[in-house]
This record gives sequence, structure tokens and C-alpha cells, in this order.
Amino acid sequence: MKLFKQLTLFVTFLSCMGIMSSCNKYLDVVPKGQQVIESTNDYYNMVALPNRGYPINNFQYLVDDMWIKESYVIGQPKSIDIVNFTFDEQFNRPDLLTASSFYNQCYSYINRWNMIITLVDGSNGDDPAKKVLAKSEARMLRAFDYFLLINVYAKSYDPSTAGTDGGVCIMDKYDLEATPKKSTVAEVYDFIQKDIDESIPNLQEKPVDPYHPSLAFAYALKAKVHLFRKQYAEAKAAALKSLSYNNQIFDLVKYTSQGGPTALPTTAANNPEVLSFMYMTGYNEMNFAYTYIISPELKQLFGSNDARFNLFFTTGPSSFLDAGSGTAFWNVPYTKFFYPTVGLKTTEVYLMLAECYAREGNLTEAMNIVNNLRSKRITQASQAQLAVPATTKATMDIIIQERRKELLFGFNRFFDLKRFNLEPDYAKTIVRKFPIVNTTVPQQTYTLQPNSRMYIIPFGQDVLRKNPSLTLNTNETIPFR
Repeated sequence: MKLFKQLTLFVTFLSCMGIMSSCNKYLDVVPKGQQVIESTNDYYNMVALPNRGYPINNFQYLVDDMWIKESYVIGQPKSIDIVNFTFDEQFNRPDLLTASSFYNQCYSYINRWNMIITLVDGSNGDDPAKKVLAKSEARMLRAFDYFLLINVYAKSYDPSTAGTDGGVCIMDKYDLEATPKKSTVAEVYDFIQKDIDESIPNLQEKPVDPYHPSLAFAYALKAKVHLFRKQYAEAKAAALKSLSYNNQIFDLVKYTSQGGPTALPTTAANNPEVLSFMYMTGYNEMNFAYTYIISPELKQLFGSNDARFNLFFTTGPSSFLDAGSGTAFWNVPYTKFFYPTVGLKTTEVYLMLAECYAREGNLTEAMNIVNNLRSKRITQASQAQLAVPATTKATMDIIIQERRKELLFGFNRFFDLKRFNLEPDYAKTIVRKFPIVNTTVPQQTYTLQPNSRMYIIPFGQDVLRKNPSLTLNTNETIPFR
């Protein structure tokens, strides 16, 4: 019997896969389940994976936008949250990272995409077009997962060093005996780009459901990859192409006048900005307010008339945050409003396009895009429109601020800090004074330098144990070697 006839799949594939423990044994466990995977349609349906999650707990506090309740730090034993929040660069993080849920999730998904890509051609069915579509969609999602991996576990793409900077393991086919080596940052980006470019000609403008990647999503991801590679002309072209398929913006100003999420709940399917349905923690994310506290700096950045803050955040009083800290937390359940945190959406595409225009010196067009977005975010019309700055840097500063307010939570700010830190004009030293409220311990000032090794997350111990050839991309020490 052919191998694909032996494969089985639970309805909840992710949970049955468990945790992927290493990049050289990422196919250790053949999924067991209830449905035999043998037809072309079975493989095509495997592309859809509702509730796909990307936990950010290994790096969520390495940004200037997130905050933590003081009692979770003061007097507590070292944890990765505390090490990251206090920018403790002297601490050897692999000692705490016994495993990485983000890493393991990404590779479990890659395993799924590789299974489709490798086996669908041998499946039962006489629909060659569907086989091509299944492979193309799986390649597009594989590209997305590798983009996330390379931007978490490696240095941000630097054209001058990407050819030698350490990256992650590339797995391009379903192979139980695979023993891949770590590739460079350039090699991983080339692989991502190849997957995207080979997939796009076969994708659909309107897939069968929102869990299959659309052309708008594909071109948005292409734009993002080119943007991170500093290929601005290519990024601009891809962003424009994405917006030709979906250019909608959810009008939060109108939504405010309608009563907001309490009066008019908006699920994912009713948010036209959403280009991909995926989550940090699962379908009910944003329900756990204590993990989604924004910093005083970000809170002040919103100002008083920004619907992105006024509709969704609260400053208390609440046990979720410290009164008087100047922080705020997300206070709208997922049943009232779906906010895409890690997936792509149209407003990110607009901001990528604005950045491309700014980079090429077309400041007027860049600000037209920004002001169009702000007209649907700022409830005071007189404050929504900003003048065109005199310089590229001043325009970019505005775009970066809008990215912070528009692309909340998830990994976007972490990725942005890493890539902008390679440019002297936009590099930022994060300064954090803590605690703000508690007076039983002295306040300290913590700083995260633009070139800090903390921006590169170490691989987990479980991965390092099972692949002795895998090395860290930082100068930290592996505890057991």
C-alpha cells in the first residue's frame, strides 16, 4: 500500500501532532486518527487549519509596546518573561528555554504542508488542477511559517551579512529520515521567495474558505518579504497587486458612531481587512486581559481620539493592571470583535506601500495613504489629516508610529524593531523604567540596545538535544554541551 494510504489524520491535526521536538526529527510521530488521507480532496482539505496559533511568549516583552503587571516581576524567580522584560542580557536564556512552543508549532505546520506537497500527486483523484492548487496553497503557507521562524530565531535580513548569518533548518519535503542542517538567513529567504513565486500563478482570488490562502494574502506576504529584504520596488509592486484584490479598511470611526463592539459584534468573517485567519493563542485569544497590557509609551501614542484605543482598551480600575501605571489592557472578548494579531490584513499592506513610497522619496503619496487610514481611525476629523513632512525620515517616523498603533500584539513590533535597528536613522534604544507604582523596591532603568543579542531568540533545549549539529545564532551557552 502506498505511504499516503497509511497516513491518518485527526480532525484536530494540531493537537494530535503534539510538540515538534527537533528539526532533525520533525516527523518523529506519524499522526494517528480517524480519517484515512488518500484522495486529492482530502489533501486539499488539509490546507485549511482553523485555530492555527503562534505563541509569542518567548519574546513578547522584548518590545516597547508591551507591559507586565509589577507583581509578576517583583520578588519572583527568574523566568523568560522577567529576563526579557528587564532586558537582562547577561542571563543565559537557553537555561530557561527547555522548549519553544512557537518553534514547535511552526515546524508542526511545516510538516503538514510538506505532507501535502510531497504526497498529493500520488493521491486518488482525476483532478490535476486541484492537486496543483493544494500544493501551491501549502507552499504559500510554508513560506509564511519560514518567514516567521527566520525573523524570530535569526538576525534580521541584512544584505551585507545574510549570506553568512545563521538561520534555521529548511525542510522542503515529507521525509521521515530527514536530517537537515541549519541554513543561512539568505538561503531561508531565497527558499521563502521561491515558494511564493511558484505558488502565486496557481492561487485563487476567492478560495473555498478563508483558511485557504487567497491571492490578496499571497501578494501581501510577497510584499512583506521584499520589504524586509529592503527590495522596495518589488515590495511596492506586490503591495499594489494585493490591494487590487482587497483594498477594504474597516471604518472604526463609523463603528464608533454605531456603538462599537457592544452594539455591533464583529466576527472574523465580518472584518473585511482580514487576509488570513490565524492566532497567537487560539480562537478565543484577547480574552486574557492580563497578558495584553500595553506600555505607557504606546498608550500615550494613541492620544485621546484614536478609535483603536477607545473602542478596545481600558485603563481600569482592574486587577489586571497596576493603578497609576499609565498602562491599559485589551478589554473586548473575541466574541465581540475579531482583531487579527499575527495574520496579514489590508491595513498592513497599506502601511507597507506607504513605506515604499517614502523610501523612494514620494512623501506626498506616502502621506495620502497614511491619512486615508487615519480618516478611518481618528474620530476627530480635524486631527486625522497630517501634513506632509519635509524629509523622508520624518515621514518614516509617522509610518512607524502608525504601524505600532495598527499592528498590535503578535510579532509585528518585534520584527519591526529588528529590521529598523539595522538603519541608524530608525534604530531605537528602548528605555524602560520599572517599577512605576510599587515603592518597596527602588526603580531601575533598563535599556535594550539596537544591536542586542536578545533580539535573536535561542532554540529550545529540546531541539538542541535532538540535533547535535544545530548551533545557536547567538553567543549564549547550551547548558548540556
